[in-house]
Amino acid sequence: MMMPFKRQALVEFENIDSAKECVTFAADEPVYIAGQQAFFNYSTSKRITRPGNTDDPSGGNKVLLLSIQNPLYPITVDVLYTVCNPVGKVQRIVIFKRNGIQAMVEFESVLCAQKAKAALNGADIYAGCCTLKIEYARPTRLNVIRNDNDSWDYTKPYLGRRDRGKGRQRQAILGEHPSSFRHDGYGSHGPLLPLPSRYRMGSRDTPELVAYPLPQASSSYMHGGNPSGSVVMVSGLHQLKMNCSRVFNLFCLYGNIEKVKFMKTIPGTALVEMGDEYAVERAVTHLNNVKLFGKRLNVCVSKQHSVVPSQIFELEDGTSSYKDFAMSKNNRFTSAGQASKNIIQPPSCVLHYYNVPLCVTEETFTKLCNDHEVLTFIKYKVFDAKPSAKTLSGLLEWECKTDAVEALTALNHYQIRVPNGSNPYTLKLCFSTSSHL
Repeated sequence: MMMPFKRQALVEFENIDSAKECVTFAADEPVYIAGQQAFFNYSTSKRITRPGNTDDPSGGNKVLLLSIQNPLYPITVDVLYTVCNPVGKVQRIVIFKRNGIQAMVEFESVLCAQKAKAALNGADIYAGCCTLKIEYARPTRLNVIRNDNDSWDYTKPYLGRRDRGKGRQRQAILGEHPSSFRHDGYGSHGPLLPLPSRYRMGSRDTPELVAYPLPQASSSYMHGGNPSGSVVMVSGLHQLKMNCSRVFNLFCLYGNIEKVKFMKTIPGTALVEMGDEYAVERAVTHLNNVKLFGKRLNVCVSKQHSVVPSQIFELEDGTSSYKDFAMSKNNRFTSAGQASKNIIQPPSCVLHYYNVPLCVTEETFTKLCNDHEVLTFIKYKVFDAKPSAKTLSGLLEWECKTDAVEALTALNHYQIRVPNGSNPYTLKLCFSTSSHL
């Protein structure tokens, strides 16, 4: 049984001896799953229980809980309806974003829910991302107050409906995402992906191509305002080692940062206003529960719609508790072209560095780590540069993921000055797709 937001799972063996062999083996030799070391121990649970039997029509529940992992693209009721309805008739959908992206989908019957769970569990909504982890929900019926991007009752099409001038019900019929939905991150139709055959009930029921929206640049740059849900609250920040700039260094990997404000009433907690709600989703997904400077971060969507510069005070390191990054050149999603160059990766023990001067060596990075009081890397690699290149790039590997996260937080955007040079070089860091060098 997967527990994705705890990064844990329960595995039930046929007998105790097999479980003992697994724990003993993992204690002697490191076991890596998807490039991350996994740790095995005995659970307090004696067996894994499930709400119902998928083979028994009388078992289970007609409401499914969907956890969307690695949500690189927007997840709305349109998208989930598009995916789920061809398998079984969907009645209601509710999306919530407290700890990552989750949704409850109510089907017409238990049998429809069972078919959907069997067909969609473990599938990617889009290629290589937005992976569905599905289990039965506890509620047996969903209560939808209004129809919008995060909730929809398909039995009541006009429930609390906000008039968008369409003059008709805004249902997400497969392949018909509204082309004018710029407010929600939808532009014109994106590339078409073939819909896997197991999603289809029949050629007459479902078109074989589904259009998906490409990620947009920061909505605040495009529309002059922020949609709801563009503020993230992060707690568990080290009061001596964290400040606004270091929060920016870490969170800017997942979207533009507008403002950062530490809360005076709750020590070690900050509000981060990001470019749009999808940047917040990515930050919550990848940074929640990450360990940083001996403390574990709790990252969730804030109820605040924006960060207001009030109750400004001095942090432990002497810097201000509030900083505006809206015009920072270090934001990496300020245009569609710039945003497309970013590879959204979860934290790993390997960092990719770039935009450093040709004179930088391994010793330079070692000194930087020592000066900023973070652990030094264990492996160093520099990529071959073109003869005309003015900067270098490469990889740095740390002993563990936590060490790499701390180094990135402290060193990202460090200004490297060159003798006789007019302008400093800004060191850029991000998590690498490589798990080891």
